[in-house]
Amino acid sequence: MTTPNLYELPAAEAPARTWCGGNLGGDNETCVTTVPLAGVDAFIVGDSKPEGAGNQLRMTGAELDSFAVKWANSRGLAL
Repeated sequence: MTTPNLYELPAAEAPARTWCGGNLGGDNETCVTTVPLAGVDAFIVGDSKPEGAGNQLRMTGAELDSFAVKWANSRGLAL
């Protein structure tokens, strides 16, 4: 099965989740948001910084999972 163009799909009717860490730059300066896409295992990943408002990356669940695992491993973090 081919993955649909994720940038053509609407967001699901689920609340955005905010993931923060560090907050060295003030409230929400080190956060990303995720919102599921409707009808598929995929997500919108957004930047919480004012300069990044409106910018988004869309990834399948598998792509986001792979990124998270590889990122954690590259940083020497235990999962």
